[in-house]
Amino acid sequence: MGNLRYAIALTGAMGSGKSTLAHLLKLRGYEVLCADSLSHRILQECTKEIVELFGNGILEQTSLRIDRKKLGALVFSDKEALKSLESILHPRIRLRMLEQARELEKKCVPYFLDIPLFFEVGGRASYPVAFVLVVYASREVCLHRVKSRDCLSESCINARLDSQLDIEQKREMADFVIDNSLGVERLQEELEYFLQKLEAKLEGRVC
Repeated sequence: MGNLRYAIALTGAMGSGKSTLAHLLKLRGYEVLCADSLSHRILQECTKEIVELFGNGILEQTSLRIDRKKLGALVFSDKEALKSLESILHPRIRLRMLEQARELEKKCVPYFLDIPLFFEVGGRASYPVAFVLVVYASREVCLHRVKSRDCLSESCINARLDSQLDIEQKREMADFVIDNSLGVERLQEELEYFLQKLEAKLEGRVC
């Protein structure tokens, strides 16, 4: 398959600030491919297959589209159900992400793959990126942010965090870490420092 020589995987934990960092990267002109956006589209494309698996109770009553909140409540309380859903979604997400990444490789400039579950779906074995960037915040900070943002119960948030690899482990496995514990201003400073280090790593790399 070959390596993605200019790709940087962007990952972290629920609530650690991946979306905020992705937005800042886009403002600086970087291409960011988002696995979550693809997931939402593929989820609806696979409605028939997913309904056959989980039943009509996961559908919105009026539009008959999959209700992501209903589906989330179901799969994050049942590990086997979550595995079944992921077996449908993840191969399709990976295929489309890699197709888009191959096109971006032709530009010979760094770009980012925003993949929340990068390590959980195989890491570099699934996405052969040049570098891995983890956006870090402690579990306590992530829990507080998600609780404020999504109005979910603490038990529900913990169930979702528990379904992911622990953020402390992800930090140890990363090539680069950006700490997002202290707000946007500090995050921007961390990002600038990271981009300087990245430029040094990529200097002299040719297509």
